[in-house]
Amino acid sequence: MTFASLGLIEPLLRTLTELDYQTPTPVQSQAIPAVLKGRDLMAAAQTGTGKTAGFALPLLQRLTLEGPQVASNSVRALVLTPTRELAEQVLQSFQAYGQHLPLSSYAVYGGVSINPQMMKLRKGVDVLVATPGRLLDLYRQNALKFTQLQTLVLDEADRMLDLGFARELDELFSALPKKRQTLLFSATFSDAIRQMAGELLRDPLSVEVSPRNAAAKSVKQWLIPVDKKRKSELFLHLLEQKRWGQVLVFAKTRKGVDQLEQELLAMGVAADSIHGDKPQPSRLRALERFKAGEVQILVATDVAARGLDIDDLPLVVNLDLPINAEDYVHRIGRTGRAGSSGEAISLVCADEVELLAAIERLIRQVLPRREEADFIPDHRVPQTTIDGQVLKKPKKPKQKLIPGAGGAAKSGGKGNIHLGRWFEEEDAKPKAKAVRKVPSFGSKPKGGKK
Repeated sequence: MTFASLGLIEPLLRTLTELDYQTPTPVQSQAIPAVLKGRDLMAAAQTGTGKTAGFALPLLQRLTLEGPQVASNSVRALVLTPTRELAEQVLQSFQAYGQHLPLSSYAVYGGVSINPQMMKLRKGVDVLVATPGRLLDLYRQNALKFTQLQTLVLDEADRMLDLGFARELDELFSALPKKRQTLLFSATFSDAIRQMAGELLRDPLSVEVSPRNAAAKSVKQWLIPVDKKRKSELFLHLLEQKRWGQVLVFAKTRKGVDQLEQELLAMGVAADSIHGDKPQPSRLRALERFKAGEVQILVATDVAARGLDIDDLPLVVNLDLPINAEDYVHRIGRTGRAGSSGEAISLVCADEVELLAAIERLIRQVLPRREEADFIPDHRVPQTTIDGQVLKKPKKPKQKLIPGAGGAAKSGGKGNIHLGRWFEEEDAKPKAKAVRKVPSFGSKPKGGKK
């Protein structure tokens, strides 16, 4: 199958040739004809399989061949995305695919001044890519009208709900014309998204080119058990020992991102970071430096899990597992894209075993474990099963207690067993002294130190 056989016009075919797009991906071969016919569409595909081209190419063609010229403060096609990074990526795709077409495109999102965006919209734009919050701000200030809207695209709609945009989406949907084409594209579809699709779409064509919530087969996944407090140390050890090239690292918190970035910089490693506290220009600059090879390690929170389009990224490391299991699929989808192979390594501590079980239940596989000799954890990570069960640790046999001076000791064992605060820690010195006897409940100790 070729792009020409899908019915695309010559300017688009010429652009695809220039971009070295040779044959359509499975999602493109199914989505493009349907969108050209004006069908509503609900498409699920793994990240890196060409979803954006699946809706952008036919949408650009329809806007070129159909409908009036865009009016002031109006938009003809609207693409909603959950994050600024994804909005910028989608905009770049529209601009690249539409370079030989007389169409305008623009992106609006929060974190930057709204005034330049309002000025740009005065002339109207054919394709507007937007995050829900900023789009709603512009609509409320009468900077945007939807009377000419022909097509609505929801890109990564499940993530929009995860980020708490449900109320904004409801308000936006009520403002849009009822007669329109609606397209839903995502790597995963939660039950809530499927319910929303039932309310928004009319007789949609369903396209699912991969198992629901599946991880890309081109990505080799495994985990290393480690104590929580030694995760950064283990990452730095692996970075040096394995001589890794470029790595995208995901941490759970902004503090964790900043801490690892500072440790890397202190070692002389070129590193940068992306998280929600950073201004948008700083986040875009970090991504561009990483893409250009100026930065070896990019550390990010889940704000970067979707929307980062990086060619030939060999490795993704999960310093922390994500709270939402579906975010794991998106994180590791940053590698192994467009037919390339990649690796995804997770550093997992005992506290994360429930998160691990949820991920394995979602992707229907148990991640293989590899222990690192000098980092075998004191707190072992319990074994898990493919259906998301956590196997309980075997109970330790009860220890026989022998009465002794100042407390009770293990029979034939080492150290002391104590209830409550029997010893002052004194920097964990072995000569800690007894400070009080165990008091009877409800009474204050007499003559002892507090």
